[in-house]
Amino acid sequence: MSYLKRKRIGLTNYKKRLSLVSSKKHRLVVRRSLNNITAQIVEYKNEGDIVLISANTKELAKYGWKCSTKNIPSSYLTGLLIGKKATKKNIKDSILDIGLQRPIKKGVLYALLKGAIDSGLNIDHNKNILPEESRIKGEHIANFTKLDSASSFQFSKYKKNNLDPKQITENFNQTKENIVKNA
Repeated sequence: MSYLKRKRIGLTNYKKRLSLVSSKKHRLVVRRSLNNITAQIVEYKNEGDIVLISANTKELAKYGWKCSTKNIPSSYLTGLLIGKKATKKNIKDSILDIGLQRPIKKGVLYALLKGAIDSGLNIDHNKNILPEESRIKGEHIANFTKLDSASSFQFSKYKKNNLDPKQITENFNQTKENIVKNA
């Protein structure tokens, strides 16, 4: 696909990309799909971008995560995982690249950023965009399951993995501990 075509159909914002690439820092590239979140540490070269490290919410199952892979707690854990992998490869600084995704304050993308920062990566950010600790731990999900309006269909993945949705904070804490020890 040519440069002009990518610009014309809105796949790449080259002005924004140029400002990120000219910083000469590694980029923490965050992308969402319907069911997963992917984070990559990318280095720019003239020949093309090189992916140095990658982490996906699917990997969280190895560390004991039994819940959804598209919510704020799983995003934070993925950020923590990629940050741990980056520190092992001696990558200390990065810059956030969310591409054309809509930046929602205190949302999933910024939960991943908080996880990466908590793991030791140095990333410039505004503290007002990061989600609160209670949302990162999934307390809002546990509180929602106590309501009568919560349907059993919404939490079918949790029940399939033999986890009561009210126990999401315990599962979060255990998974976080496993990532910190083993990643």
